[in-house]
Amino acid sequence: MTTLPNFRSPAVLLDHARHTMRFYHPRAIDPAGGMFHYFKDDGAVYDATHRHLVSSTRFVFTYAMAYRHFNDPAYLEGLKHAVKFVREAHRAPDGDGYAWMLDGGAIEDGTQHAYGEAFVLLAYAHATMAGVEEARPWINEAFELMEKRFWNEADGLYADEASQDWRELSTYRGQNANMHACEALLAAHQATGERRYLERAYTVAFNITQRQAERCGGLIWEHYDVEWQPDWKFNIDDPENLFRPWGYQPGHFTEWAKLLVMLEARGKGTLDRDLDWLLPTAERLFKVAVEKGWDVVNGGLAYSLAPDLSICDYHKYFWVQAESAAAAAMLAQRTGNEEYWVWYERLWAYSWTHFVDHEYGAWYRILDRENRKLSDEKSPAGKVDYHTMGACYDIVAALTKADHA
Repeated sequence: MTTLPNFRSPAVLLDHARHTMRFYHPRAIDPAGGMFHYFKDDGAVYDATHRHLVSSTRFVFTYAMAYRHFNDPAYLEGLKHAVKFVREAHRAPDGDGYAWMLDGGAIEDGTQHAYGEAFVLLAYAHATMAGVEEARPWINEAFELMEKRFWNEADGLYADEASQDWRELSTYRGQNANMHACEALLAAHQATGERRYLERAYTVAFNITQRQAERCGGLIWEHYDVEWQPDWKFNIDDPENLFRPWGYQPGHFTEWAKLLVMLEARGKGTLDRDLDWLLPTAERLFKVAVEKGWDVVNGGLAYSLAPDLSICDYHKYFWVQAESAAAAAMLAQRTGNEEYWVWYERLWAYSWTHFVDHEYGAWYRILDRENRKLSDEKSPAGKVDYHTMGACYDIVAALTKADHA
């Protein structure tokens, strides 16, 4: 049996992040502009022209974090290259929106997505924290765009989707865009120190994990109508939808758990708000995710739970395991409860055995119930291992904080 590394060693985790980054750098850089987004298991590019806003912005994050942790000037150049493409290719000439998909430089899908705009905000925040000062004013620009186009004060949440010209706002409402908006707002606060971003992150987090959860049995459903009432049928026939899957998502429960722990830490001494609900909510979400979502036969967290909390999609997704490991480490550090470390080690052992490509680097994207790969596409649109490397950096921060507690 293969000996597993010490997953509670920051050096081990940073080495893994570096190993993952080597899969993408420098092969991801398109000299003609932006990054290649589509990679086979061995790193071969299988679509050189298509660009997705989610990948474009997540590359900004991965290069920014790599530069901050490893101080390699090549990562800084990659970061600037990635930011430039977001500004010059995805961003509308008047700044009023970002194209969802491009092909050969032309807009293939100009739909405006709050999910995508949240990642634009996240990208500018992380570029700024990596020393790209020209991105600093773009944080406010991106925030104001989301405020103007998607924020609804009465709902206390962001709408989800609009037409390219903003004339039509979809009636669909979703938690996923709001969750990543919360993540981006926390990053914007970290980059600028401006309290308004933290205040908005708190409002979004409370309204999704408290108010909306009360409408859904105390848990976070993915899909809602224009009145923010749960839509239990949305995408029921498309359970593997990339951004809007049907069912409760254990991975989103644990991702929210991570964000709530972050919000509590940032809010102490800064926000004049009730913070007492944050940790209990994070713990409850994590508990349901691992107790209901864990595949006791084959290991790993399953993708989706039905409304009765039975597993309805046994596929294993890379990001679910990575985000859950990060949440486990952060909860362990925050609470001192060893049970979280047990889950942390379990998640890493599973991921290291089944998801990590030790030959070529990075993680496989999706496995079936028996942990077999479904294809040789390691990184289609949206992946770029932002979740896996980001989890490593989050865990290192938690471990370092524990060492200095």
